[in-house]
Amino acid sequence: MLVAAAALLLGGGGLAAVATTALAGGSDSEPTAGHQHTVLASTISCPDVGIRLRQVPHSAQLQVSKGLATLDRQVHDAYHRMMEGSGSSVLSQLKQQRQRTISTMITAIARDAKRPSYLSGMSGCTMKPVDEGAGTGGHDSTKSTRDGWYQGQQPQTQDGGQQQGQQPGQDGGQQQSQQPGQDGGQQQDQNGGQQQGQPGGPSPDDFVDINAVQPNAGDPPFAAPDGDNATTGTFTTECGRNEEGHFNPDNVIVTPGVSNGAHHTHDYVGNKTTDAFSNNDSLASSDTTCTNGDQSTYYWPVLRKLDGNAEQKPGAAQDANVGSVLTPATVTLTFRGSQAGQVEAMPRFLRIITGDAKAFTNGTKNANASWSCTGFEDRQLKDKYPICPEGSQVVRTFAFQNCWDGQNIDSGNHRDHVAFSDQNGNCPNNFRAIPQLVERLTYDVPQGNSFAVDSFPEQLHKPVTDHGDFINVMSDDLMNKAVSCINSGRECR
Repeated sequence: MLVAAAALLLGGGGLAAVATTALAGGSDSEPTAGHQHTVLASTISCPDVGIRLRQVPHSAQLQVSKGLATLDRQVHDAYHRMMEGSGSSVLSQLKQQRQRTISTMITAIARDAKRPSYLSGMSGCTMKPVDEGAGTGGHDSTKSTRDGWYQGQQPQTQDGGQQQGQQPGQDGGQQQSQQPGQDGGQQQDQNGGQQQGQPGGPSPDDFVDINAVQPNAGDPPFAAPDGDNATTGTFTTECGRNEEGHFNPDNVIVTPGVSNGAHHTHDYVGNKTTDAFSNNDSLASSDTTCTNGDQSTYYWPVLRKLDGNAEQKPGAAQDANVGSVLTPATVTLTFRGSQAGQVEAMPRFLRIITGDAKAFTNGTKNANASWSCTGFEDRQLKDKYPICPEGSQVVRTFAFQNCWDGQNIDSGNHRDHVAFSDQNGNCPNNFRAIPQLVERLTYDVPQGNSFAVDSFPEQLHKPVTDHGDFINVMSDDLMNKAVSCINSGRECR
């Protein structure tokens, strides 16, 4: 129900704001009295300092972690000030805050490593239209290649990755007509027309009927290794569906030592004690939900039913993540081999992040979201949520990096120490093939555009921001068993 509309100018970007009385939710949610929300035609896009980090000495790790968390909090607060109708000072204030925080991080790193002066130019932020796709013009989910899906590589835009002009309603994929069940509250767009969606996202344009998607992914969940040189075995670890309710908004890989470092809620299986303050010793001494004794931690953002449930706590409604948390119907964790030959053991405490929680503003270089429906898993979506037919479940699949640099369990940006192989299974120079973790989650969701993944507030719950995190805490014996099963072509649990 629309109660007000205003247009604000921020920097050089236009911001259309609509205040509503309804919380983010589907058609079955009721307006909540006393709450006003603003639907933005633009969101905040800031350079990702974390992804540019290369060397972070141990002496600076906590300071850098706190700095990254502070940068996220600053964007969070600026986004909410815009939601409340603040004016053109938001971006200038944000730049000043970021300058101070980045300077502190640079100083901390420079005490024991080369001064990362390049970070000093990353304080300025801009406005990004919400109807513009992720990164350089986005891409059409329905045209991803089989090889790209298997290895986690990103499909190219039609012009080879150059930014293309966007028309209203185009969010990086082909514009889709409204599907049955997309009956969320209406809001005014910048041109005075009607569009549908929830305050803070997602938009109906973020959903597509799976029946309208062409097959693009080979055999489900993705094409498995095959051929003369392939290692075709698998090792599956059974860790439950988080029936115990292990949730927190922390991110022990990116912002260790900082509570609510993710600003969205994570769903955990495996290691029972993982939070922001975990370390290798605490992880190694923890109990686990895995039936084979695997103490590894597996986590991902929760999926929510958009029913208007506004739980006022960090990671939830306080960070613009509204709705009841959906427990997965199934969770399958499988390690598999390489197209090119044998794999070797992962080191204990290896950390891997796949996907990018900020892919809507960062672009799709590190995006690795995979959405589908049971019965349709030869059709995979990277930047759309699927609308599944009745009786079909929503599927999220994370295929993790399968090459390791042979030396480091982590890196400054938490990415450089691991990589994807090419379509033939070959790792980059000096990288080694390791078992590839594939996580497959299924959900029973209400019909229509009725669910969304948790996200940073300014990422607007875009499906392209989905991601998974993994810390290997298997004992050496268990990891060696997994490698033996994979390399000998057996299926083990």
